Parts: sequence; C-alpha cells; structure tokens
Amino acid sequence: MTNNQLEAFVMVADYRGFTAAALHLGISQSAVSHAIRSLEKELGVQLFIRLKADAELTEVGARLLLRAREMMGLYETIRQEAADAQGLKTGTLRIGSFGPSSSLRLLPALLHEYRRQYPMIEVHIDEGPDQDVKQWILDRRIDIGFVVLPEERFETYELVKDQMVALLPPKHLLARQVSIRLGELCSDPFIMTEAGSAEIVTSLFHAKNLLPNVHFRSAQVMSTLALVGRGEGVTILAELALPEGEQLKAEQAYLVKPLSPPAFRHVGLAIHSKKRASPAALAFIQVAKKMDLSKLQSQR
Repeated sequence: MTNNQLEAFVMVADYRGFTAAALHLGISQSAVSHAIRSLEKELGVQLFIRLKADAELTEVGARLLLRAREMMGLYETIRQEAADAQGLKTGTLRIGSFGPSSSLRLLPALLHEYRRQYPMIEVHIDEGPDQDVKQWILDRRIDIGFVVLPEERFETYELVKDQMVALLPPKHLLARQVSIRLGELCSDPFIMTEAGSAEIVTSLFHAKNLLPNVHFRSAQVMSTLALVGRGEGVTILAELALPEGEQLKAEQAYLVKPLSPPAFRHVGLAIHSKKRASPAALAFIQVAKKMDLSKLQSQR
C-alpha cells in the first residue's frame, strides 16, 4: 500500500469520479484507475461502484476512507516534521473556511502573513457552510478550519469577537434608533440566515422567549442583503459577514444597527488534535495568535 494509492482513493471519493480526481492530481485517468485497482486487489475488497460518469463508495470503502485520510495526514506530518528541522521549507496545509467572515475578512490577512513567513508551504482552501467545515475536520479532509465557538469536539483558538447586528430597510420605522431590541424585530417579516450565524440568531430569540416572524431562509449573505434592501424583511447577521469598502458602497441599501443588549459570536480556528497536527498547521495557528485581527471589524 503506497501513499499514491491512498491519495488516489481519497481524491476519487472526494470528487466522485476518476476523471476529476486525475485532473486534480495532474496524472492520467488510467493511472488513477490502476492505483485504485491495485489497492483493491491488495485489500481484497471493492472500494468503489463504477458508474458511467461517477464513482460511488461501497460500504466498506466509506469505512476505510477515514483511515486513508488519517494515514495521509500522518504521512504529511512525518514529511513536514522532517522539513521543520530545515526551517519548515516544504509541506501542505489544508484549510476549511466558511462564508464571507472567514473567507473574505479573516483568511486573506492570515494567509498574507503566513505566506510571508512560510513561502514554500502549499495551501489548499476548501470553502463551505460552517457545519461542513466541522465535518471536514472530523473526517481529516482538512488540517485546520474556521469555526464558530465554542466547539467542544476540537482543540480551538479564538481569533475575533464578532458583533451581531440588525439589518433594516432604509425607510424602516426603527431607522432613527441607535440600537435595536430583539422584540422590535418580531413583528416584521424576518429573513433567517442559514449560514455561520444561524445557531446564534436562533438562540438569541430563544433565550428571550421570542419568536421571529420568519418569511425567508437564506444561506447566502448577498441574497439576504438584497431582500432587506428591497424591503422584504429584517434580519440579524454577524458584522464580519457584511461587505466592506467599495463593495459596501455598492450594496448598502440597508441600515446596520447594533443589538440592545449587545450580542456577539466568537470565531476561531479548530484542529482535530494538537498532538497529531502537522507542523504547517501549528505554524498557521502561531501566526494567527500573534496577529491583531480586531482591526478587521467593520467601521460604520
């Protein structure tokens, strides 16, 4: 069993096909097929059900996939620890990121500093909903991920305290108020986010025994902003999820008001286990801990 075989196994599973896996790996489809056939022969089991356009994991293949990811992670850790003795010159870092908060506001600044210090580390970024990022950490698909805290399943490192804000149409009756109480948002049609702040927004209302008048559910921040701008309803989002700069000027057909009392969410980094984390992942954490990310908060 070789690392190339395991890598082919994981890539075919992730991309659900031999052609897409081959493109990602930069090798021929026949080479990927040969690696999978050899691995299946060595293990004595069928890992995939071959379809016309896709490849689906068999039941045993799905069970073995997690072990394959663990073995690949250990292989990369060994390789990086050897490189670490030479100044962490080479290696790979797989990062999971969710939504505008981490992908557009936090990650670029962190990557800029990380690449400055470790220019030879190859960085892979997977983006998806926050729940997907957590699952990717569990599945060992990524080395480190941005998550909303607290998260008891992982070792975590807080990065920023992010204020929750109410968003109103420009001509709303509450437009002149400095801050907004949760109860004042219950009579209007409410646009419930299904992105990284969903659990926090729901818990805020639940803690006050309030029930918002949910008319829309949106997983995309820009769709939510457009609905508010058209006067379709009100919502609550995290401040870091909102556009900034020139994009803010183009999109801000809405009012942003802090909540009363103030409410926050905490965003941080999570790894499965510090003991088994790669040097590249630990180095990323150290870079993040030394940076002041509070300046990335929106200035409104």
